[in-house]
Amino acid sequence: MRPRQFDLIAFDWDGTLFDSTQIITRCIQAAVVDVGGVKPTDEAASYVIGMALMPALAHAAPDVPQDKYPLLGERYRHHYMRHVNDISLFDGVLPMLQALRERHHWLTVATGKSRRGLDDALHTAELKGVFDGSRTADETAGKPHPRMLHELMREFGVEPERTLMIGDTTHDLQMAVNAECASVGVSYGAHAHDAFEPLNPRFVAHSVKELHDWLLAHA
Repeated sequence: MRPRQFDLIAFDWDGTLFDSTQIITRCIQAAVVDVGGVKPTDEAASYVIGMALMPALAHAAPDVPQDKYPLLGERYRHHYMRHVNDISLFDGVLPMLQALRERHHWLTVATGKSRRGLDDALHTAELKGVFDGSRTADETAGKPHPRMLHELMREFGVEPERTLMIGDTTHDLQMAVNAECASVGVSYGAHAHDAFEPLNPRFVAHSVKELHDWLLAHA
């Protein structure tokens, strides 16, 4: 067994562990149309996944005036809640997390979701006790600001060089760069993996199985 390289592993949520990218994209598009904006393209809507909600919606709908942002957020939440029961973890995520727990890594979540939204997901029976800690955008700062990772590292007393961030967007990988941590990208989420190269991830996984195998061999 090779020595453990990373003590703390931080996962993004949507598009990395949770198979939600397509539904979030559709909900953003529907919310923008609801308030009279031009429907964003799939690329524009998926680009903002992982950012804090209001900056994400503002970026996806540049033609919507600021006084409509609260309504835009309400319409997004309306559409998302209609589909929340249609979303699940990617196949293979739970065995991967269990294998990492058995190796005594600290497992955490760093997400652009709200605290309420993340807690709703984490309170399911299959995820109770899986994660040691988490941070959300509404209680810290939105990605790519490094505050989420800084707080998690401080909570567990782990140095940046012993911390690994895993995500499906350039926002996740840029946050890792800003926090001086290593990163791994996954290509099955919101952003095309050819945008990851300038951010120097240690690896890009094209499936949960590839991610699982890399983590067991290198983390």
